[in-house]
Amino acid sequence: MWRIIVLLFLSNAFTPSTTLPQGAPESVCDTLLPFHGGGIRPLTTVSPFSIETTASAVGQGQILTVEIKSVPPELRFGGFMIHARSTSPPYKVIGRFAPSIDGLVKLINCDGVENTATHVSPIPKGDIGLQWQAPNDFLGEVVFNATIAQEYDKFWVGLESSPVQVVQRGSVIAPPGISTTRRPVTSTTPVYVPEIKPKEEATDSIYEGCGETKTCFGVPDSCVDRQNCQGMVTVQVLGEKFHFELKSNANNVQYVAVGLSLDDRMGNDAGMECIPEAGTIKAYSSWITPRPVLGATRQGVPQTIISLLNASYIDGTIYCKLERDSHTTIMGKEFDLVNGRFHLLVAIGNAVYAESVSQHTQRIASREAMNLAEVGRLRGRSVLLLRLHAAFMLTAWIGAASIGILLARYFKQTWVGSTLCGKDQWFAWHRFFMIATWSLTIVGFVIIFVEIRGWSAENNPHAILGTITTGLCFIQPFMALFRPGPTHKNRPIFNWLHWLVGNAAHLLAIITIFFAVQLTGAQLPQWFDWILVAFVAFHVVMHFIFSIFLWIQIAGCMSDKSSAQRVNSFPMTDVSPRNSVIERKKDAPNAPLRKALLAIYLIIVIGFVIATVVIAALAPIGATVRSLQSKIMN
Repeated sequence: MWRIIVLLFLSNAFTPSTTLPQGAPESVCDTLLPFHGGGIRPLTTVSPFSIETTASAVGQGQILTVEIKSVPPELRFGGFMIHARSTSPPYKVIGRFAPSIDGLVKLINCDGVENTATHVSPIPKGDIGLQWQAPNDFLGEVVFNATIAQEYDKFWVGLESSPVQVVQRGSVIAPPGISTTRRPVTSTTPVYVPEIKPKEEATDSIYEGCGETKTCFGVPDSCVDRQNCQGMVTVQVLGEKFHFELKSNANNVQYVAVGLSLDDRMGNDAGMECIPEAGTIKAYSSWITPRPVLGATRQGVPQTIISLLNASYIDGTIYCKLERDSHTTIMGKEFDLVNGRFHLLVAIGNAVYAESVSQHTQRIASREAMNLAEVGRLRGRSVLLLRLHAAFMLTAWIGAASIGILLARYFKQTWVGSTLCGKDQWFAWHRFFMIATWSLTIVGFVIIFVEIRGWSAENNPHAILGTITTGLCFIQPFMALFRPGPTHKNRPIFNWLHWLVGNAAHLLAIITIFFAVQLTGAQLPQWFDWILVAFVAFHVVMHFIFSIFLWIQIAGCMSDKSSAQRVNSFPMTDVSPRNSVIERKKDAPNAPLRKALLAIYLIIVIGFVIATVVIAALAPIGATVRSLQSKIMN
């Protein structure tokens, strides 16, 4: 697991701004315009890259060398796309490139066969030479057009070479000339000089205009202000159409979706999904089904109510821009975006199916419903009850229950003769901690149902195990209330049942907390499991140590009993009733050491409680820490 954490850290810390990782798609053959998500526009300065040919004319069917060069020569670029077009109507892409030997170039088909060259990977490249074969059935002038991308957000579109004449085979070929359609480098427009900036200064254009010309909302909460959303949506009105942008750059994300809801809960809502399929982005309209079968489906949902305007899938980042009708009807429910008020639900996930998407890995619902025709700022719905549920359950079962069980098992012969509220010390504190466990568990159980308004829709045994645990916890005090007297014949049966129910509830509770780490709403980091493992290991070791003391105590008592039976070995006064009473008022052996170990146990268990509650309350912990750092810096 630690290797995965390190890899994730390195991938996030050193992710470069790259071009299309596997070259340009054939869908941009006509425009040469890459879909760099968020509407990043090409640069208009004079490019430091140029397209040069070894001759100004080439015979039919003959080979011409075409080079991509940079000024200065050490300047590198990440991606490119180049082909030759005739300069007269219908301006077709013609000719054919030869496969590269070095494996840095791949060939694609733009209304022809292998007539366009593009990069294989976004690794930095120097000058590149390509071999282009003129067509056998063409005479006339061609120009090589190219898009060169130095970085993800720095690219030039429509770079042109000098014109090249395709002549009859065997004709005299003149040296290359200067293009009349391409601005010379001596232009007054300054040549672009790359500027080195820290990665932190890079901005994503999808955030431009948020709160001013468009409404933006994303997960985690308040990520729009920090410009670090894992998944987000923007809404903008243009005439009678509503434009939605969806984007996600989270690890292993397979879809990003938005829902339009009349409340802040999932169910009976209109959805829109952007999903990578075979290297391209597909957009779907969907319907979010209500509990108890919470999910999304496209069956019976009209797909004509949305249209895909722009999309990209680069280095795992999903981006799409959708246009949606202002008035739509889905599953008999009308969605009037002009006059209605809606909550936005944003979700991302790591799996898709034929007619739906998987359970989301992250999601957020807006706190307020708003008219999407207006521009505003949205906040996420409060998760206070969810965090309180986690805090109560962690405090109850990692803290109170663990301490209460330990006291009852190992400290009945400690603090003998000392009472609290008329009860032996061990029993008074045992009862206090178990009442705290019972109270926190019942309150936590109730508020989670208030929060989710029904049974959990996630495919996780947490809800079932939690309900069983709560049931066992609930009956414990009532069993104790009706326990038989110390000398009653049924007292041993009660003792075993009380022990069994209490320990079963504690064990199930810890298992239930482990399953909680996988819940979407919890948003706990995976390393939270290791904290729980450390607690379990510490708890087991301490029980083992206390058990050793307990067996020593039992062995000592058995030895004393055996010696007492040999009455000839001791004076009769040793077994007198008065002397026995004195012995019962003494603590068991090693009491000081056991008290010291108990103090250590209490300190460490309280530390575990504080750590787990703080992490659960601040989840997602990474986003909260970044938010606190931003507030401190500002």
